[in-house]
Amino acid sequence: VVDLGPGAGSAGGTVCFERSLGGLRASGTVTGRHLDDRASLKPSLRKPSGKLEVRGACTHNLKNVDVDIPLGVLVVVTGLAGSGKSSLIRGSVSGRDGVVSIDQGTIGGSRRSNPATYTGLLDPIRKAFAKANGVKPALFSANSEGACPACNGAGVIYTDLGMMAGVAIVCAECEGKRFQADVLEYTFGGKNISEVLAMSVTEAGKFFGAGEAHTPAAHAILDRLADVGLGYLSLGQPLTTLSGGERQRLKLATRMGEKGGVYVLDEPTAGLHLADVEQLLGLLDRLVDAGKSVIVVEHHQAVMAHADWIIDLGPGAGHDGGRIVFEGTPADLVAARSTLTGEHL
Repeated sequence: VVDLGPGAGSAGGTVCFERSLGGLRASGTVTGRHLDDRASLKPSLRKPSGKLEVRGACTHNLKNVDVDIPLGVLVVVTGLAGSGKSSLIRGSVSGRDGVVSIDQGTIGGSRRSNPATYTGLLDPIRKAFAKANGVKPALFSANSEGACPACNGAGVIYTDLGMMAGVAIVCAECEGKRFQADVLEYTFGGKNISEVLAMSVTEAGKFFGAGEAHTPAAHAILDRLADVGLGYLSLGQPLTTLSGGERQRLKLATRMGEKGGVYVLDEPTAGLHLADVEQLLGLLDRLVDAGKSVIVVEHHQAVMAHADWIIDLGPGAGHDGGRIVFEGTPADLVAARSTLTGEHL
């Protein structure tokens, strides 16, 4: 096993351990400490505030499924891969009024896009800079009037070498800062726009959270990014450099700002480290405690054990699936052991 860390982003990049699995368990690294994690059932469950009715669902392999999904609680829809979980939720729940769906689809964005542009964070930052300096907000966008003319705000000059891989060279004009020199003269809270975009989410949260740079609209978005475990990302990091798991969490943080009573998440643990799952469960709890209904399509045992209500599809996959084989509390699922999910949980 080769374990990298100790953290993520700028806090990572070091080989923390390289030997056998047994050695990793005793190593004291974050991965080693979490290897023996076991899911445990919650001592108390929330009470539903209503229900979302699904009748006659027959998308793909579903066999005329009727089910009542409790509202105001954390619901996990589980079952074997191919048992019909996503068919049930996408076909009968997503798309309804008040439902915010966050799936595993990739997010759009070129190498000019970054967490600040994708989440809408750049808008309140640009307005704050503009107001503080009495100029136009467009000057503080590397994709608009403030862009370095030599590299068009990319920060690098790309050279296409035909059959060989292209080459990117840091722009000599702006030295990779992406903005015109006169734009970098304008500051807000003692920082110019390039310095702000170089900050991590955690650093920016402190910067915009208090003091002369206090900007509530920016701070709210940064809080959501930190909640999904992306505190280490820099605001100006190109989206093309993010992993699949990071992109999905970025999408989750963005969609959390939308108005809706029901959140649907499709396998949010994809790409997460064992230690990150705890943080995700805390986020799901905060959503439910804030009055939202959360429906999670998930295989991860820790998420199932943390649910208030479980809907298990099966008994198998494909033609052998498409039925509700259990609906109830995680404790009842474990006690009954009537499904494959119950046996393994």
